[in-house]
Amino acid sequence: MTTKGIFQGLPWWVTWIAIPVLVLAVFGGLIMSVIGFVVSLVFKALLLVVLIAGLIYVVRKFTS
Repeated sequence: MTTKGIFQGLPWWVTWIAIPVLVLAVFGGLIMSVIGFVVSLVFKALLLVVLIAGLIYVVRKFTS
């Protein structure tokens, strides 16, 4: 039995509303923690780039 066969006899709102709501209810915490981790990682990477650029700027300013 394929996925298309499972959803074939159901109304459209079950496929497009009820099932995504159930998935979000069950895995919502996991999804939010993964998104939070990725955002935190990107923020730390950008902060590292800014700090390194600032250090290079200060060193070049005082050594020239």
